[in-house]
Amino acid sequence: MKLQGKVAVITGGAAGIGKAACYKFAAEGAAIAIWDMNEAAGAALATELVGKGTKATFYKVNTADYAAVEAAAKETHAAFGRIDILINNAGITRDASLKKMTPEQWQQVIDVNLTGVFNCGKVISEYMVAQNYGRIINTSSVVALYGNFGQTNYVAAKSGVIGMTKVWAKELGRKGVTCNAVAPGFIATDMVKTIPQEILDQITSRVPLGRMGQPEDIANAYAFLASDEAAYINGAVISVDGGATL
Repeated sequence: MKLQGKVAVITGGAAGIGKAACYKFAAEGAAIAIWDMNEAAGAALATELVGKGTKATFYKVNTADYAAVEAAAKETHAAFGRIDILINNAGITRDASLKKMTPEQWQQVIDVNLTGVFNCGKVISEYMVAQNYGRIINTSSVVALYGNFGQTNYVAAKSGVIGMTKVWAKELGRKGVTCNAVAPGFIATDMVKTIPQEILDQITSRVPLGRMGQPEDIANAYAFLASDEAAYINGAVISVDGGATL
């Protein structure tokens, strides 16, 4: 129960890594505000968590919309009394080579994966600073560290997230708020499972552990960074990739 009494906002919490994080944080005693665009899945998850004794609420939030983030944060704070943890997990992909990528594909990914992180960080950090305590964990990616074919937009956004993380660590640290990033490798989410098997085999062959990661592997890293055990970790980027970048 490392997060007993804490309130966590988890963006993109209705599926994949975000859903695994909701389960993990609930197991560690946190109250959870699930922010996602998928109303049916998010509401169902909140109902499930409440049935297991966790205080949880779903909010339909487009994190790329600053006004929507402001409204959701205000509502979340009113409902829970405080916001201690922000997991900036929401993200999308619109993959294409540079030659084929459209301006719309570029902008969609930047809006959610970069601007959305900024919006949530800016708004929620104000609540954290007011209480002189907070944990912000931003989701980057190992592709931000070494690039990836067909992902100009995604890599640009995730690289930007690392930069923002380091700036926020410097700006907010003296105010009791730490900021760190997790850089997942290839994780077995529904999004990744759409990749052809031969490509997945090529990916896993480059991982020293010989397998793809599970959403729970990332959720465990989130929970550690959100806990008091990580109180002196600030501005770090932790790769959770089975050694794929070695």
